[in-house]
Amino acid sequence: MKRLPAAFLVLAAMTASGAQAADCDRACLKGMITTYVDAMVAHDPSRLPLAASARFTEDSKDLKLGDGLWKTVTGKGDFRQDYIDVEKQIAASHVMLLEENAQILYSVVLRVGNGKITGIETLVDRITPNSRFKPDSLEKPLPGMSAPVPAGKRMLRAEMIRAALRYPEGLRIGNFTQAKTPFAKEAYRVENGTFIAGEGCPRANCPGMFTQKIMLHPDVKPSVAAVDEDAGIVLLWMNFGDTHSYGPGNALVTFEAFKVWGGEIHAINAFFRILPKDTQRGWPSTE
Repeated sequence: MKRLPAAFLVLAAMTASGAQAADCDRACLKGMITTYVDAMVAHDPSRLPLAASARFTEDSKDLKLGDGLWKTVTGKGDFRQDYIDVEKQIAASHVMLLEENAQILYSVVLRVGNGKITGIETLVDRITPNSRFKPDSLEKPLPGMSAPVPAGKRMLRAEMIRAALRYPEGLRIGNFTQAKTPFAKEAYRVENGTFIAGEGCPRANCPGMFTQKIMLHPDVKPSVAAVDEDAGIVLLWMNFGDTHSYGPGNALVTFEAFKVWGGEIHAINAFFRILPKDTQRGWPSTE
């Protein structure tokens, strides 16, 4: 076998190192979310480091960047929870934004390549004065969601995804116990800012994670949006399917974050809205 010149090997190593250096690190990806939100509030997409072919969707519909919520947002709220997938170069977040007469529970997934935003996926839910449920748990960071993974409890990416997917499996069969969904004893679930079940509930009548009653969701469809291996969080996009409970032909569509470490789910935070039952994500799953 012919040996390659040493100078060639050095050049190849430098090239590979340069390619890796072009990736956004954790701080860079978090900064992309900040830049994105600030550009929205300023109604100025030109502030974003966009790739020439960047795609933008809102509620699974392709739009021109600057349309949709970009036109009506008036400011930032106090809540933001980031999910940073360094391996796949994805920066995702649940963010509270504001309109003139509404709180906006905003889910955003940014795809990044070579320091530029190549894709923007968003979901918008409005909390108005007439909304039945109002957020009661977004005034401060959610318990445990931002806490570091305890020493020795970090899981492999594939293991994290498998654990999180036991949740939609429980929805599919209508029973988290039979689905072997691995809830930790302190696990809880917050949906659209409202504490629904589990430990730490501000209401006396909250059910436990295993004792809560759940309806069958036989057509639930999950897709992996991001895996934050450092923080121990899996973000799933899900269409819950038509259960005849969200209006004719409708389904819940959600971005749902699962705090996963030590083989268990410790916390769940979901932002969702009602959309047509045939709503497709339109973006690839990130395994």
